[in-house]
Amino acid sequence: MSLKQFLQFKLSQKLSPQQIQLMKLIQLPTQAFEQRLKQELEENPALDTGKESEALEDNFDEFDNSDTEYEEDSDNIDAEDINIDEYLSDDEVPEYRTQANNYSADDEEKTMPYAAGTSFTQHLINQLNTFRLTENQEEIAYFLVGSVDESGYIRRSLADITDDLAFTQNIYTTEEEVEEVLKVVHQLDPAGVGARNLQECLSIQLHRKEQSPDVALATTIIDKGFEQFTKKHYKKLMQKFNITEEQLKEAIEEIERLNPKPGGSYAGNNKMVEHIVPDFAIKIVDGELELTLNGRNAPELHVSREYNNMLKGYKATKEKSKAQKDAVMFIKQKLDAAKWFIEAVRQRQQTLFVTMSSIMHYQKEYFLTGDERNLRPMILKDIADEIDMDVSTISRVANSKYVDTPYGTKLIKEFFSESMTNDQGEEVSTREIKKILETVIEEESKKKPLTDEALSKILKEKGYPIARRTVAKYREQLDIPVARLRKEL
Repeated sequence: MSLKQFLQFKLSQKLSPQQIQLMKLIQLPTQAFEQRLKQELEENPALDTGKESEALEDNFDEFDNSDTEYEEDSDNIDAEDINIDEYLSDDEVPEYRTQANNYSADDEEKTMPYAAGTSFTQHLINQLNTFRLTENQEEIAYFLVGSVDESGYIRRSLADITDDLAFTQNIYTTEEEVEEVLKVVHQLDPAGVGARNLQECLSIQLHRKEQSPDVALATTIIDKGFEQFTKKHYKKLMQKFNITEEQLKEAIEEIERLNPKPGGSYAGNNKMVEHIVPDFAIKIVDGELELTLNGRNAPELHVSREYNNMLKGYKATKEKSKAQKDAVMFIKQKLDAAKWFIEAVRQRQQTLFVTMSSIMHYQKEYFLTGDERNLRPMILKDIADEIDMDVSTISRVANSKYVDTPYGTKLIKEFFSESMTNDQGEEVSTREIKKILETVIEEESKKKPLTDEALSKILKEKGYPIARRTVAKYREQLDIPVARLRKEL
């Protein structure tokens, strides 16, 4: 078989490194963008901010050439071919062009300190140390406490716990002994911790309360009529325990005061609070909407003057050594990377502003009134077609970005919704229908809640022809229970 060489022409499209860099920057929210900017400033000494920079050292050995993505092309470029004048041109943007009206030099992000506390597990162990237990019981108790989840429950059977004690802790015991130790765990605070299910959790809390007639009745209902209680079969409960509606109502009020997740109030205390930094701000000025981009998204960046001075020194030198040429190659790579990053940041600012401006004008009625019923049906393609950008770009802008409005800080992607046609043939947003559905359920009689079929008829009367199954889907999305579970005495 003979080997042959031949030419083949093929047209293909590939994203340049600059385009990839831009796409990655666009999808970053403000705080993540600040971290990315900080990383770039640390990795590229040719990139500088508006603040006074320290003088760079003359020794370039500290910079690692392998860190730059342009390394592979450096062997093919001769230092003599570099047009130094291109890099010495004064292309810096004036400082006043990069300033935002809503951000000053004093508005620097400060790291918020938070107190280090005791973990939930350690809190329980500290209480265990006050009980008098045998060595074997103490090890079992520690294991049980370690099995408590963030909600305060032990969601494993005693048989599984007994097997785990034998295999992992080399503790051979019985389910009866584990259950005896579990009763000790049930005495720990917060009340209800260590329960294996909701019924046991509520029962533990009720048994630890002062036993008034209402608490005693509530305890009986939870211990002996929990299934009827969860299904809100109030008539069956009144018949079973021979009580009046008023007595049942007072007992239910006692149960509603209990905490179904005893560990939740403690477990979250040591988590660092996430602070949302809005990427945009919308204000109403003289009846018109005004959009501003967060100043943190518009940093003042420019190419380091020190690097420009180095190139000037190289250009003025008549005899150029190999070390000087290598230094120029390094400087060129860093300057290229700095200029590309500055351009990517500028394009990011422009893309964010143009996209949010289009969304703001598309949902103008909502931003002027704050009424979700005025939200227009809007999908990514609507905005993409309006500003002549790709749908993926709009998706990157909308994802994980927030806007500060007169009605609170909103996630941008929440403004996008599907549409349906009402009885007048108009396209309305599903958000509008959900809002009306939520209002109807709030105003219903809780003694006789509306079924999904009844809700469907009410919506049809209001001009929204929706099937019962669609009503059920919207109700579940709003996290509203079925009619039977909304019933109250």
